[in-house]
Amino acid sequence: MQSSPKRRAVFLDRDGVINHSDVIDGKPYPPANLTTMKILPGVSEALEALSNAGFLLIVITNQPDVARGITSRETVLAIHDHLSTCLPINEFNTCFHIDEDNCTCRKPSPGALIASAERHHIDLEKSYMVGDRWRDVEAGQNAGCKTIFIDYGYAEKQPLNMNFRVKTLKEAANIILGEQYATS
Repeated sequence: MQSSPKRRAVFLDRDGVINHSDVIDGKPYPPANLTTMKILPGVSEALEALSNAGFLLIVITNQPDVARGITSRETVLAIHDHLSTCLPINEFNTCFHIDEDNCTCRKPSPGALIASAERHHIDLEKSYMVGDRWRDVEAGQNAGCKTIFIDYGYAEKQPLNMNFRVKTLKEAANIILGEQYATS
């Protein structure tokens, strides 16, 4: 019996990629609740185009403020529920841990990407990780994906290497779609 071909995915960080991050002293922070969450301009169109091109859209997000007691798991899930009603996102894979937990799902570890790839039969080498922080880029690299860094110039550690550097998710989608058509 012939196995079905593996699928392609675009893995996306949440805060700063899909929705606005509050930047304080050069460091990004997630929205405090659903009322303060704002989808970034161009995100809906970019995700629609990627979805229409056959990519699975999977959000891979670290939400350590739950473990720190700053926000509740219910708040994070309410934001995800809202985003899933507005955008063509196939799955949210959320790590609620802090670095000290040494889990495999917290970026830069590739555990969340690998788990989603196994669940959805995804070819990681033909997939992309899009993020605005070094952890996102390293997680994508560690999983074997192409990486796209949305560079907001945060005053924090920057990724050393990435496949592409852009300013918006729309630019990232254009690169992904351009590569897809160049190889088909």
